[in-house]
Amino acid sequence: MAILGIPRQMLPRIVPSIDKNTWGHTLQEGPLGAAVPVCGALGDQQAALVGQTCFGVGEAKNTYGTGCFMLLNTGTQPIRSTHGLLTSVGYQISGEKPVYCLEGSIAVAGALVQWLRDNLGLIASASEVETLARSVDDNGGAYIVPAFSGLFAPYWRSDARGVITGLTRYVNKGHLARAVLEANAYQTLDIMEAMKKDSGVRLNSLKVDGGMVANELFMQIQSDLLNLPVIRPAITETTALGAAYAAGLAVGFWSSMADLKQYWSADKTWQPQMDDDARQAGIRNWKKAVQRTFDWVDGSG
Repeated sequence: MAILGIPRQMLPRIVPSIDKNTWGHTLQEGPLGAAVPVCGALGDQQAALVGQTCFGVGEAKNTYGTGCFMLLNTGTQPIRSTHGLLTSVGYQISGEKPVYCLEGSIAVAGALVQWLRDNLGLIASASEVETLARSVDDNGGAYIVPAFSGLFAPYWRSDARGVITGLTRYVNKGHLARAVLEANAYQTLDIMEAMKKDSGVRLNSLKVDGGMVANELFMQIQSDLLNLPVIRPAITETTALGAAYAAGLAVGFWSSMADLKQYWSADKTWQPQMDDDARQAGIRNWKKAVQRTFDWVDGSG
């Protein structure tokens, strides 16, 4: 504030995300038709973290939408990332210390399925990607790195551009569909590896949510490549759920975070089935493919 010449009174007051001191009420004559207390506020991905009840150190969730966002609970001590992740506040209950997290952001996740549909016309609807990918047993040696406007975490390379590598005459549209799903799973693996390096924590499982978790082949691929159980909750709209949890805790509808654990339940869990040699070979090829995206934009026009 001193450097930029900003008076403190111009900025909003910092408050806990779950605050027993009500900030105000909605208007009685407003769309809700009632004076509802406003006392909980969470960022999009932090709300999903709470909705997934990732309250313990080392618990993580991944949200697969147009982009993809993975958060790891690191407890009350912030961990400064040296491997390309963001350090942010997960949530804070009034009167308690803030809980921090490491966050990894992927620019293109579900958007890659949309690209397969809209730009290449290989599918008519997003849900068809699973059927097409199931028409083959593997990716046929093809890898897609969707660096359409650079790569986000953990690389942060604005000079990168998307590539499809490993093409031969054998590769067909089924292999490309499978490579699209694998691209999202490999990008998540990159973030998980960075989180392990930063925090020293190895995950025991990964809770997932967002639109792409309806794709059961993708969930199996994710479990295989992470070599971890992947758990889809009964309620996948975890962002809205987390915001509701925050408000309910603030007004005393629930008394503690522990109370919320009983409402979380798994819909389905995928266990890794891939041979480790195959997994490691795929990871090596993926990392080679990522390297091919670098230095494409060099400023020469």
